[in-house]
Amino acid sequence: MRCKIACRAMGSLDFVFDAFADGQRFRVLCIVDDCTREALATVVDRSLSGARMTRELENPIRRRGQPDMIVSDNGTEMTSHAVLRCCKDTGVGWQYIARGKPMQNAFVESFNAMLRNERLNEHTLGNLAEEDY
Repeated sequence: MRCKIACRAMGSLDFVFDAFADGQRFRVLCIVDDCTREALATVVDRSLSGARMTRELENPIRRRGQPDMIVSDNGTEMTSHAVLRCCKDTGVGWQYIARGKPMQNAFVESFNAMLRNERLNEHTLGNLAEEDY
């Protein structure tokens, strides 16, 4: 029981990058529950700012409750003023992994690998309207 309580309080997020058939790049924001290893959200768009990322966190938080901690890398969006303001306003802690150490964010990295292998490498999307994640 002790492990469940500790795990339930954390979530992870990261981006996966790919391109449409015409070469335009897009990204997928993946939000994962570290305890259940369930994908809470996958958001596909050409651009996802820090402000948009914090807005996309609202739905999983509303459904599952507020985590004590979110783990991510040190990407531009993750270290934005919007994220820092969100943490201050909500009290959610944000833990950054060490640069070049994706294994410190293993749950979301594992999900990203499955997403890439089972969806992105198998299908070529023509545009955002074909997105089905």
